[in-house]
Amino acid sequence: MKVVGIVLAVDIIATEGSGWSFTSPINYSSLVSSAKIMPSTDAAMIRLLVSVGGLLFFLFLELSIPYRPSTVSKFKRWANNISLSIFNSVILRLFFAAPILQTTFYVSRNQLGVLNLMSLPYWTKMIATVVFLDFMLYVWHLLNHEVPFLWRFHRVHHSDLNMDVSTANRFHIGELAMSAVIKIGLIFFLGADLFGVMVYEILVVATAQFHHSSLKVPSWFEDIYWVLFVPPSMHRIHHSVVIKERNTNYGTIFSVWDRLLGTLLRGIDQERIRIGVGAYNRPEKLHFHHLLVMPLTHPVR
Repeated sequence: MKVVGIVLAVDIIATEGSGWSFTSPINYSSLVSSAKIMPSTDAAMIRLLVSVGGLLFFLFLELSIPYRPSTVSKFKRWANNISLSIFNSVILRLFFAAPILQTTFYVSRNQLGVLNLMSLPYWTKMIATVVFLDFMLYVWHLLNHEVPFLWRFHRVHHSDLNMDVSTANRFHIGELAMSAVIKIGLIFFLGADLFGVMVYEILVVATAQFHHSSLKVPSWFEDIYWVLFVPPSMHRIHHSVVIKERNTNYGTIFSVWDRLLGTLLRGIDQERIRIGVGAYNRPEKLHFHHLLVMPLTHPVR
């Protein structure tokens, strides 16, 4: 879902002068017109700011205040992860970006979905969109670990031998395609509008990049941040090779879902955590082409 967020953000943030506010209704006809006439150069610039900007920002922090040294070549890992991300972005843009975008226009124009059945302030609907979609992302993430067929694809993400900001881009196109189809259905059910989905997607990208990053964060900040959100130490446990640790801490934006549903794990010695999947411990077997065919290979836990 995370790369889908980057692609969607590219396509929907070109709305300067469209009159958006948190308290006034959105002029959707103007919004649609703006989206249709948006130059491709603007879309490319927004993609650069959202995806590359975040990567470079957290890379700078990782190099300045690293949590731990790399155990394998950072350059080779980044080459594989970013190559996979570029490949995914092309496919997602070709087949899924427009349907997601048009679904938000359609439900808003026709006042469809749960949110449009209620008379609520606009800011309330926007928050509800973020909270609901993040909860469904939690459920989807949990299913990717518990359902063997889905794990075949999701293990591409977990097979990274070190965890840093580039890991947030390391997903198989099969997983992202399935999540994109599910997202279209969720937007239709909820009646989420363009701005609400955009805010959610940006938060997913930013928080995923943060909690995957290998940077040293003060313990006092993590203790406070962990109350509602997902810090790097929480997600580091989730990337452990130990299966009982890996099958916990599924939250992306909010940590409250793990608290409420009993999947939160704390108190793990961070220094002893080994990142990855036990069966995939050879860097030379984790290149771009290996990651693409991994779901077709023998199942491993």
